[in-house]
Amino acid sequence: MAEYDEADDGYEPRGCFSCCWSLCGLFCCPPCPSHIVAKFAFMPPTCSYTFEDVGGGIKELHVRFDPTEQAMPFTPPGNLHLLPAVPTRRGNNIAAFYLENPDAMFTILFSHGNAVDLGQMAVFLATLSQQLGCSVFAYDYSGYGRSTGLPREANLYADIHAAWNCLRTSFGVPANRIVIYGQSIGSAASVDLASHGEALGAAALVLHSPLMSGIRVLRPTVSCTWCCDPFQNIEKIHRVQAPVLVLHGTKDEVIDMSHGQSLYDRAVQKLEPSWVQGAGHNDIELYPEYADRLVRLITELRRSAEAEELAAVAQALE
Repeated sequence: MAEYDEADDGYEPRGCFSCCWSLCGLFCCPPCPSHIVAKFAFMPPTCSYTFEDVGGGIKELHVRFDPTEQAMPFTPPGNLHLLPAVPTRRGNNIAAFYLENPDAMFTILFSHGNAVDLGQMAVFLATLSQQLGCSVFAYDYSGYGRSTGLPREANLYADIHAAWNCLRTSFGVPANRIVIYGQSIGSAASVDLASHGEALGAAALVLHSPLMSGIRVLRPTVSCTWCCDPFQNIEKIHRVQAPVLVLHGTKDEVIDMSHGQSLYDRAVQKLEPSWVQGAGHNDIELYPEYADRLVRLITELRRSAEAEELAAVAQALE
């Protein structure tokens, strides 16, 4: 008889039924969403970082860039705020950091891909902050890095809402100065956040190699959304009120570019996308078109915000 794992959010069969269950999860209609999510969507790596006490109540981020080497202090330009335990509505505590640029008008709320953690993304995020002249808030999903809990779809949504609330309440960043950015599986968290509540007023939504839904990644010929389909970005994107920018490689071997194109087509406020010629799933950042398009986005947002501020001042003087 198959067993239930009480620590899990869904059904996890064991014993003689596990092989049959795996086959059903892939080939039967409809497959079990918790099985897909647990086995295919989330692949947390060995944690690559620690928060080290250095005295006086001060912590440092130490990152192990090579698994065979000792972790080293990571000290990027700007003010690095370390947040070892941000509580979520589902009872988990997620690790996060806020790389604050005092001169920045906008902050990027960054949700990473499925096989990395904060330590592995630290250098990239610091570079992105410098390139765009933005602050960056990044976090690890439940079950990733130093975050507690299990990597689950419901936790993913709770995690980004906790990150948003921390950015808004602890650091006082206005909603219209936050750019919500989701990479790969992080697009699911980002679309969910941007599709309702206070985040409807975000400055923009950036989707980097996004997916339409979980089942469509595994079975590209599926044209409808089953009720059990995880990560239903395609059914939520029309509710996003912020401008939407899609970045996708034309040679993406993991999530076909058709996913990005379909999300772009359904977006209400769509910005000129960037279909990066020759880029795959994990190297789009290496192409100059990637940074160029993001720089242009921030420039456009800054000009629009400055124009609004001037209009408000002029109206107040009338």
